[in-house]
Amino acid sequence: MKRKLSVVAALAVVGGAAHAQSSVTLYGAIDTGLLYQSTSAASFASNAKNLGHVFALKDAGIYASFWGIRGTEDIGGGYKVNFRLQGVFNSTTGKLGLADTAGATAVFNQQTTIGLSGPFGSIDAGRQYTPMIYAMADTDVRNAQYFGSILSAWLGLSQASGWPGTSTNVPYGALYDSNAIVYQSPKFYGASAALEYAPGGVPGQIQGGTRESAVLKYSNYGLNLAAVYYNGHDTNLPANAPSTGLNNNRFYYLGAKYTFHALSVSASYGIGKNPANTQHGDYEMISGGLGYQFTPYFKVTSGFYYLKDRNVSANHSSEYAVGAEYGVSKRTLLYAQVGYVDNHGTMNQAITYGAPVAPGVSTTAAMLGIRHTF
Repeated sequence: MKRKLSVVAALAVVGGAAHAQSSVTLYGAIDTGLLYQSTSAASFASNAKNLGHVFALKDAGIYASFWGIRGTEDIGGGYKVNFRLQGVFNSTTGKLGLADTAGATAVFNQQTTIGLSGPFGSIDAGRQYTPMIYAMADTDVRNAQYFGSILSAWLGLSQASGWPGTSTNVPYGALYDSNAIVYQSPKFYGASAALEYAPGGVPGQIQGGTRESAVLKYSNYGLNLAAVYYNGHDTNLPANAPSTGLNNNRFYYLGAKYTFHALSVSASYGIGKNPANTQHGDYEMISGGLGYQFTPYFKVTSGFYYLKDRNVSANHSSEYAVGAEYGVSKRTLLYAQVGYVDNHGTMNQAITYGAPVAPGVSTTAAMLGIRHTF
């Protein structure tokens, strides 16, 4: 009798394993457009010179071109094991995206995660998007696009503080974090939370290179609210500089977006500072947006983004952007965008990422492009 029960139990286990569902998907997007910009610079350096107007084929009018592989396995009981490998490439040159190390590139520079999801939410480990970026996108009518959005404004804070744009390790907050562990809670009446911790792995320095962040979000009845706290150590160090555990990266953000029928409005307030030296880094960011969905396939969005150096009042910047998008199919999007930025003092807020402007120079940019997902 015991032998029969053992056989039945073994068959039940094998049968359960045989019915486990798993899948692997290759996916990505290619985004290319024609960019005209009335001024340009060779870098984001504080002493970069104005090289004059530029007309070029450029990657990433909406978002970067990328490709990836994702997979999931249903292990039963509502639980799944997930992985994702994703990296950026330049559609005009084929060059891979930047890594944390200055000047280096990586095949999967955006996400390399493995994790578990279930009724408790999800937890992922590895290099990944930070929770703060999703919160900022959800509370910006321009949806944190590469051209004239809360993303380009936030990058403007980092540029003003000396970020050279040669790595993904920025002075305020983060777009991606390596070695990160991120927990995402389920939604409860529209509310959710995300917690991040990234151990630095620096011998002898428990805080060397660490990151921690917390995000609270609410999404219901057309209203999106977000609150962000981010803190980092040893951010944007010079080449070969040792990690000392210096707490030099702090970012706060409050944002809201409301959509009523076809009309959307957004507003946000953020502060980026260097806790170890606020006299070197203390910046303010204010945004507002307005958008209208004319049809399911056509929409127009606009945004205003203001940056201010709280140590030097002469350093400030205002950016305006308007964009139109038309979906010719479920996978193909045509877009037209125009932006203007008025930089003062040492501010060098760029209109679109990857097209630097010189400090203190006013610039106009326009871009026509196409984005196709697969």
